Amino acid sequence: MNPNTADIVNKLWRECKTLQSAGVSYANYVNELTYLLFLKMLEETQQEHRLSNGHSWRKLATTEGGEQLEYYKTMLLELGNPRKTQDPVTLAIFTDATTHIRLPKDLKILTTNIDKLDWFSAREDGLGDMYEGLLEKTTSATKSKAGQYFTPRALIDSIIRLIKPQPGKVIQDPAAGTAGFLIAADQYIKAATDDLFKLPDSQGDFQRKQAFRGHEWVPDTHRLCVMNMLLHGIESLVGCEDSCSPSGESLGRADVILTNPPFNKMSGNVNRPDFTLTAGERVGPMPFLEHAIRMLKPGGRCAIVMPDNILFGDGTGTELRRFLMVNCNLHTILRLPTGIFYAQGVKTNVLFFTRVTDKVYPANHSTQATEAVWFYDLRTNMPSFGKTNALTAAHFEEFETLFGPDPLGGSEREDQGEASRWRKLTREQIAERGDNLDWTWLRDESGDPEDEMTEPDEIAATIMGHLRAALEEIEALSEELDPTPVVEAAE
Repeated sequence: MNPNTADIVNKLWRECKTLQSAGVSYANYVNELTYLLFLKMLEETQQEHRLSNGHSWRKLATTEGGEQLEYYKTMLLELGNPRKTQDPVTLAIFTDATTHIRLPKDLKILTTNIDKLDWFSAREDGLGDMYEGLLEKTTSATKSKAGQYFTPRALIDSIIRLIKPQPGKVIQDPAAGTAGFLIAADQYIKAATDDLFKLPDSQGDFQRKQAFRGHEWVPDTHRLCVMNMLLHGIESLVGCEDSCSPSGESLGRADVILTNPPFNKMSGNVNRPDFTLTAGERVGPMPFLEHAIRMLKPGGRCAIVMPDNILFGDGTGTELRRFLMVNCNLHTILRLPTGIFYAQGVKTNVLFFTRVTDKVYPANHSTQATEAVWFYDLRTNMPSFGKTNALTAAHFEEFETLFGPDPLGGSEREDQGEASRWRKLTREQIAERGDNLDWTWLRDESGDPEDEMTEPDEIAATIMGHLRAALEEIEALSEELDPTPVVEAAE
């Protein structure tokens, strides 16, 4: 991050400490900043025509005392009201917006300090970098909540380098979060096209307005997602929808799917009419995997973060893995270190696959799209990751070299042997394992990485991670004892 941008982020974040004593949490503070920064950004970029009823940053910033707080509350209500606000981006930012600021002096401090920022430097350096810096501060402060784990930027960037998104292609994230994958893909394409200037006008317009699609179901996270994309120059509007509901079909087919869906099973059941294997299941990782398989175009590629139990679970889990390997070339699995999602108990993997079939075949189809799966173990004998030991690009260098330059996984590869992190299982060997993809071969000699932890908040987050993992196992066992009827996949 540019030093000027880092300075702005630190100045904004210091105000959070002040507001904490007034009962404003980290997450609420970032929401509050999102409202205020959006208003200020429209003034700076001369786009205040997006606002309804003559509202403006200047009117808010120059109002004093209790009148300012009352005006602010009125603004939030009117800008989030579809009967009064027509601009879709403004509406997405302010839908159900409410302030947690209770004292007029606290609002005045915020508006005054935002006005004092070096906005010329902020625009030059990139408003998106500034906002991402604030999101990163929030992530570090709040760890995880309700099964939502924010994807480390080093992992996102590694996946982008391997998948190699291209201009003119539809790139999708059905569980977009704060849009980390979509923004990284956009930055990769812009770096390769001189910020889109090398593209024809029509293709550049497509990249800004139509190339990136996604859903984020949690309203507050959706607000952050829309703001983050807007500040990075992406005008595509991610919907506040549940991709495991019928609205998930509206995302359409994609050339590339990049996603880190919720790890925990959420409230509500899957009711997508086009789903068969996970129909009726609780919303969680498995339905998002079925979504990715079905929504990829033939030849399309996917990188999806999945918890360990997707690799070995029985019942629906087994059928889903077979369904995946029938329709897609599951060419690579990256076993991730524990702790990178702020909880040691959360064990995850990245599945890389390419859609092969023109139509969707059932899990028991005789022809297999997958011939072999390559595994890279970045978990065994790895240190504990956290505040004092961050995950960096250097940790992925060997894996990226072995993966090869082909984003479809077709590069020449060689098994490195039992002492290495890079091995291969043929489809026949996987079948002999009962289609269990949870494979480890290295002897773990590092001890328990949790023994190295010293930060109280990391220890607390780890305990929460273990409790959530245990609950998942209990729920899985309960479902096996009382299974729902299995619906055959349609050809």
